Amino acid sequence: MNDRAPEDPGIEERVRGSFTKQGLMETLGASIAHVSPGLVQIAMPTSPSVSQQHGFVHAGAVASIADSAAGYAALTLMPSGAGVLTVEFKINLLAPAIGSRLVARGRVVKAGRTITLAQADVFAENGGQEKLIAVLTATLMTIQGRDGVGD
Repeated sequence: MNDRAPEDPGIEERVRGSFTKQGLMETLGASIAHVSPGLVQIAMPTSPSVSQQHGFVHAGAVASIADSAAGYAALTLMPSGAGVLTVEFKINLLAPAIGSRLVARGRVVKAGRTITLAQADVFAENGGQEKLIAVLTATLMTIQGRDGVGD
């Protein structure tokens, strides 16, 4: 999994603070469910406002929470003052997103000084059961010394 220890002792507070600045996550009704070094979980209740024409959660909403979970997992292993940007991601949609809530579990696969590889598995919860509905792989870049980064 990850081979680096977190460099910022206040990372959970920083991740949660950064998350609150994301207007899209607020629009989706998403929230951070868990933060630990190399791991972040984002939960999103399902509703008609995030659905597509067949009643499933829209792939764009699924991809958004997966990308954020992977990105914040990467951020947990970066130094104080650093930020993260997604360079690329690929998502495989494995099943329709049907359930009462979706949970994206982001984890770092390999953390580097500049580039980090992370993965997010997205599960649909329904009646106490989880079903894997998507897998996202992301390449993320550490950014430093730019306005608004590391706030």
